[in-house]
Amino acid sequence: MKSKKQVTRIFIVEDDAIYQRLVKYVMGINPDHEVTVFNTGQALLQSLDEKPDIISLDYSLPDANGEELLKTIKQRSPDTHVIVLSGQIDVPTAVRMLKMGASDYISKDTETKERLLHALNSIKSEIQEREEAEQLQPAVLTKPIFSNTILGNSKPMEEVFQLMEKAASTNITVSIVGETGTGKELVAKSIHQNSTRKNGPFVAVNMSAIPKELLESELFGYEKGAFTGALNRKKGQFELADGGTLFLDEIGEMDMSMQAKLLRVLQERELMRVGGSGPVPFDARLITATNRSLAEEVQRGNFREDLYYRLLGLNINMPPLRDRSNDILLLAEYFLNSFAKANGIGKLGLSAEVKSKLLGYSFPGNVRELRAQMELAAVMASNGVVRAEDVRFNSVRKEAAFLAETLTLEEYKNRIINHFLEKYNNDVLLVAKKLDIGKSTIYRMLSENGKQRVAVGY
Repeated sequence: MKSKKQVTRIFIVEDDAIYQRLVKYVMGINPDHEVTVFNTGQALLQSLDEKPDIISLDYSLPDANGEELLKTIKQRSPDTHVIVLSGQIDVPTAVRMLKMGASDYISKDTETKERLLHALNSIKSEIQEREEAEQLQPAVLTKPIFSNTILGNSKPMEEVFQLMEKAASTNITVSIVGETGTGKELVAKSIHQNSTRKNGPFVAVNMSAIPKELLESELFGYEKGAFTGALNRKKGQFELADGGTLFLDEIGEMDMSMQAKLLRVLQERELMRVGGSGPVPFDARLITATNRSLAEEVQRGNFREDLYYRLLGLNINMPPLRDRSNDILLLAEYFLNSFAKANGIGKLGLSAEVKSKLLGYSFPGNVRELRAQMELAAVMASNGVVRAEDVRFNSVRKEAAFLAETLTLEEYKNRIINHFLEKYNNDVLLVAKKLDIGKSTIYRMLSENGKQRVAVGY
């Protein structure tokens, strides 16, 4: 299906006459391209409201800095694709420009024409795919598709997506529970972005990062002169989230006196700034997260029971990565190539040994640990392939930490086998010998979990 938009509008910003002619030639080969040339950055900015599809931007212009120009372009016309051309091969600059949103960074040399054509074709394909999706699925796009922002096709994540959809359709308070690194803030942000409050602010507060003596003023704000150093009135996070969503991470770290104040604020839907004389109403949707069981904290006397029920709302339990084995390779490849693209490394692949190594590891640091491992692996990889030696697990947790959880005997058995597979480099025969079990037991467990066949030893 052909897009409704027939013309591709392209701006060329180039003061070098030779490269100006070259870029104009490359960009103008296609008769459906409408090409406009500018000699200066200021001239470009005066016409930027026309929202071109693509801009070819010279990094070194006589009147403007390339990075500042790119920043302005992405702020004023975020859907415009920018190709940066530079007379110097400067890897740190290229990495910065790509992180700032440039689609490509091309050096001016004998291969400029070919690389420019390749970048142009890639961008046009991306634009066409987006436009066709907008035409073909206008009704479908009105329904939240959380898998677009949170990767995962395992059964536990399907259940999370279902709950997120229910959360996004109302203003109910949401409580997210999960181990550190499972993506609780990403879930909260995705719910906000698909809710009726998506045009309002999303304000995230890590409760454990704020000293308890400053927490009240940070959440509720303060008046001028309320204490030494309060030179002006300051709005708190509740007011800053007005009309949007307030995400309170690690809510279980709050002390009892602050819990009482938070309960009153949530009941009355109004707050009192520190040093204030009157209530201030607010309208913010609340999402909380914790890596501990608040119900158990209530039983221990560390958390108010009335506040617990006020915060509970719709509860979403984030599964640890070890329970999402079907998602491990999907996430690994995404993190690997996202980092590679942002750093100009080129597309990378995972060797069979690495896949087995990843699938045999328990990831105590969850998705956050996997991401860190893949970013390191992207740096260590050679010849476009990540090998087993490029992935180095350095868990800081005790080996038997998983025994603190309540699991079935079968789940514990699978976890123990996974642990020793990782410890002995996926050597099935050696693990079978160490655990005094048949190797068929290990293969059956791997097959049931959808894992690939691992090494059989020597």
